[in-house]
Amino acid sequence: MAKNKVKNWQIQREMYYPYEEVRPQKQFAAVFDINKCIACQTCTMACKHTWTTGKGQEYMFWNNVESKPYGFYPLAWDVKILDLLGPQKWEGKVYKGNTIFEAAPKGQVAQGYIPEEIDWAHPNIGEDEPSGSIDKGDFITMPHKVWHFYLARICNHCTYPACVGACPRKAIYKREEDGIVLVDQKRCRGYRECVRACPYKKVLFNNTTKIAEKCIGCYPLAEQGHQTQCVTTCIGRIRLNGWLHTPDKPDPANPVDYLVHIKKIALPLYPQLGLEPNIYYIPPIHVPLPYLIQMFGPDAANAVAAYKNAHKDETLLGALTLFGSTEFWSAKFRVSKGIVTGYGEKGKELVKVPLKEPVFIRPFHDEKLQVYRHNIT
Repeated sequence: MAKNKVKNWQIQREMYYPYEEVRPQKQFAAVFDINKCIACQTCTMACKHTWTTGKGQEYMFWNNVESKPYGFYPLAWDVKILDLLGPQKWEGKVYKGNTIFEAAPKGQVAQGYIPEEIDWAHPNIGEDEPSGSIDKGDFITMPHKVWHFYLARICNHCTYPACVGACPRKAIYKREEDGIVLVDQKRCRGYRECVRACPYKKVLFNNTTKIAEKCIGCYPLAEQGHQTQCVTTCIGRIRLNGWLHTPDKPDPANPVDYLVHIKKIALPLYPQLGLEPNIYYIPPIHVPLPYLIQMFGPDAANAVAAYKNAHKDETLLGALTLFGSTEFWSAKFRVSKGIVTGYGEKGKELVKVPLKEPVFIRPFHDEKLQVYRHNIT
């Protein structure tokens, strides 16, 4: 297959990809705030009950939450792909190593592998297992000496999907209208080249139907202006769906553009792989920086610093406050007088949320009831 040079803004250079650069009219995207995730798996179960209850789907979790650094679904997925990719060198914000397309073995579109069946059998492996040990006299520091964090994952609906590039049947495609990546199940013949190529292992194989399946971005909801199941059911309010513009035409009033392109506080997962993924993460502030740079790229330090200072930036605080505040897509937002307002695509007001919760202090002694209160706030 011919290779074309395309521009990947996440690695700040051109790279090779099987198809020409074609960007959708608007790009399905989301931001996940890792600092707030408690691994309750509500998102996982919401997705499971909605989309993967059929035969052959028993093992499938289109959405999963894994504990890092020792949790994986499938087993060791990122460790294996990073090892196959080889040295990954950044010079400033420019990635100088190979992407999975540039490191592809002869006869393949992308560097990759097909997981063994047993690799999918333990979706909660490594849960809550921390890195490091506590010695006598240790005390808490930032970043933590002993740490772990929760990484919520869905299909990244990449700009340059490896699954699309690798499919010999052209059964996987990226929608022009919103950038959601889907499988045409009538065309799929179960060759599993998509499974091999996807470095995030978010294309799965149904052993009953013998076809590929994957996260569909809850497109029936998205088409009606509703956020996805994993977003609206999240009790930690860590997620926000939105339309992402290209970095040369960001809209500061768009909450996802603001977090990704303006403040650069939300970062892609393993940008060095070269897929330009469209699910973005606010990195955890308690984790050693080298690990964060490997996972989220060279902007990790600045993203952590910006998040720590969010309480001093009303606009940033407003964008973060929108998370979990409405079931609808907020195409615009505005912060004024301590309140953030979210608006739909047609300018309709969707939600108003105060940046700070009001505090009411009651008298310690209730004159009417002649009692003393234990809690006055």
